[in-house]
Amino acid sequence: MSDLLRTLTASASGMMAQAMRLRHVSENIANADTPGYRRKTLAFNEIKDAGHGTGLVEPGRVQLDQRELPREYDPSHPLADETGHYDGSNVDLVVEIADAREAQRSYEANLKMFDQARQMSTRLLELLRR
Repeated sequence: MSDLLRTLTASASGMMAQAMRLRHVSENIANADTPGYRRKTLAFNEIKDAGHGTGLVEPGRVQLDQRELPREYDPSHPLADETGHYDGSNVDLVVEIADAREAQRSYEANLKMFDQARQMSTRLLELLRR
């Protein structure tokens, strides 16, 4: 039974991590046109127990993409400098959509694994009752 519990815990940690990732991808997409906005990235860390891997993950620190911000030319923009340029956003919508799909599919895979483990434990309990 502890293997089923570990599977449920691992799947749940994966779903929580992917949900956090999807939240940051959504923020990036929402701020794609915000001047000076830097893309947020999120790495996952494996949770270790006494130096050994547990199969669990947790979201790491949110980091800002340090790529150079593109210079936009619009002399009428309120943030434009004396040359008519301002810093744009370094969010690439194609990359964000790909990241969103990857996070969604990973979430769904973890959800399927969670559901399978739950069904197995339910069937095991039914067999033990007989």
